[in-house]
Amino acid sequence: MSVPLEEKLVDFFKAEKYRALLARAALTNQRSIPVDFSDLLAFDEEISNRIVNEPLRYLPALSRAAYKQLQIESPEYAARITNFYARVHNLPEVTPIREIRSAHLRKLIMVDGIVVRATVVKPMLDVGTFQCRYCGEKYRIPQDNAPRLRQPERCVSPQCRGKRPSFELIQEESEFVDYQIIGIQEKPEDLPPGQLPRIVEVRLRDDLVDRARPGDRVLITSILLSLQERAGEAPLRTFRSYLDAVWVETVSKEPESLQITPEEEEMFKQMAQDPLIYNKIIDSLAPSIYGLEHIKEAIMLLLFGGRTKVFPDGVKVRGDINILLVGDPGTAKSALLQYVASIAPRGLYTSGRGTTAAGLTAAVIREQGGGMVLEAGATVLADMGVCCIDEIDKMKPEDRVALHEVMAQQTASVAKGGIVATLNARTAILAAANPALGRYDPYMSFTDNVNLPVTLLSRFDLIFVLRDEPNPEQDRKVSSHILALHSMGSPTVVPPIKPEVLKKYIAYAKRVNPELTPGALRILEDFYLQMRSVYEKTSTVTITARQLESLIRLAEARARAALRDKVTEEDAGAVVLLMKRSLQEVGIDVKTGKPDIDVIMTGKPKSVRDKLAVVLNTIKEFEDRKGVAEEEELKAALLENGLSEPEINRILSWLITEGKVYTPKPGCYKVA
Repeated sequence: MSVPLEEKLVDFFKAEKYRALLARAALTNQRSIPVDFSDLLAFDEEISNRIVNEPLRYLPALSRAAYKQLQIESPEYAARITNFYARVHNLPEVTPIREIRSAHLRKLIMVDGIVVRATVVKPMLDVGTFQCRYCGEKYRIPQDNAPRLRQPERCVSPQCRGKRPSFELIQEESEFVDYQIIGIQEKPEDLPPGQLPRIVEVRLRDDLVDRARPGDRVLITSILLSLQERAGEAPLRTFRSYLDAVWVETVSKEPESLQITPEEEEMFKQMAQDPLIYNKIIDSLAPSIYGLEHIKEAIMLLLFGGRTKVFPDGVKVRGDINILLVGDPGTAKSALLQYVASIAPRGLYTSGRGTTAAGLTAAVIREQGGGMVLEAGATVLADMGVCCIDEIDKMKPEDRVALHEVMAQQTASVAKGGIVATLNARTAILAAANPALGRYDPYMSFTDNVNLPVTLLSRFDLIFVLRDEPNPEQDRKVSSHILALHSMGSPTVVPPIKPEVLKKYIAYAKRVNPELTPGALRILEDFYLQMRSVYEKTSTVTITARQLESLIRLAEARARAALRDKVTEEDAGAVVLLMKRSLQEVGIDVKTGKPDIDVIMTGKPKSVRDKLAVVLNTIKEFEDRKGVAEEEELKAALLENGLSEPEINRILSWLITEGKVYTPKPGCYKVA
């Protein structure tokens, strides 16, 4: 490279912006500064084109120019460090991982994706000091991105001429840099239909290591390089490509660290002052789905979440809220889950049928070097966000067990292949399941309707049942809503709060840490004690300490949604109503304070048990008098007892299925 061009690059760093960046780098002990490609383009188009097309040649020159200017800005700091980099970023276009081709080899490209795995940080030789074993002569050999160790070709000392060269590396006099390999996978939204996501290997060195962790969405400026593949010792014509990173930028971090401008902050505070803020947020959640206001309210609380607390004795209580939706087919469960995954600051959607325990937590895979490395699963990738699991009832029981630890302790433990690790999985779980028999049967207990173990069900804060029951008025509203969405020329449903604004509002609200007021505490305690007192009358446990903790989380989330640092009595009252709705749907009659479904004792709703007893007693009476209960007489007697004909048919069918009643001949019933 000609000297005038390098001098020209030094002039680029004399701009006020980069002088300030160099001065800040010296103050904060940074070994690199970011260089915006648009600034290079404005400075000199020819130089910027050369950097893109020949980065291996021109990027080191750019770094040398930055170092020269650093020597002027802070000579003491420049004398202390050996490596200093100018890291180019913000290229005009992003190259999709799927479209990386041989034409990009040795070019500067920018790719985006999700980090799915990361190796441990290793030291890598940068400049090696080698000593001749015969004469002791020393040589310093820069490695310059070489895939294999570069040693001196021969010893030039007169004593060693003619001898086979033999060198040993002197580690104490060599220079090392940090080195790490990460895997970047295509983002789900960029994936073509029916295609597997592609992964590209990215090599990080020096101050770029540990910039991103599994689960982060990243934008990487890098040079596409290749390594020749081998079959044993024989080299092949094919090459394996990888990216040598120049700059790593994390696009989605934890919600608390999102960049929010003062103008946006002021806008959020004004939004929170609106007395209708809850209604606006609820109306903004999946506006194309009609109704389901109570479920959207619960999802709103899930998105905001409660406070995670660590007590003095080290016990940690989760703040994330878990919700289960159980419903008939066609009740928009999957659409809700996919919407939540898109609106959450860090959301992920997966379906139960193709999900394994390793896919949910973490997989241990063998890397090319022979070592074992962890690859993050769905709940780990959704750390500090929301993990939406559809068709959770279709998962294999042995795989579903992996969720128990995630939902209670918010960690994912792995002990495989010599790796024993506990990963953070601080995620809210929004799950959906279909009833075991296709449709939800009100004459069966909730646990009979849902093919899920009680151990998992108890970890959900709220459970809702979506039933598809024909209702002329409701059906008319739903049909007109759907037809309006699909009709030509009709405007789409406009949410009161735009999705991108709502996403940032949720992230901003996560910074608020609300505390319970005495009034709110009293309301939650009264409800809990009222529900517990049912035990004295019926010997049935209707609510546990888990539900009390759920109420606290939900109340904190509601206060967060309005950016309040105090949980008011209104918040407590609202979440108690929501909890009552949830308990009613899974089978507890909170109006009378009596359990409706006594899952522990009988697994049947009390109202249904009473009707079953009436039917059985009536059959016995006819049996005692006539030997059998004939269908017509039986139905007439039951109709007089207040049962409807559909109820009678359903109960008789259920009793026959369960083997409690049998038919010795058509139209006759006997108790088994």
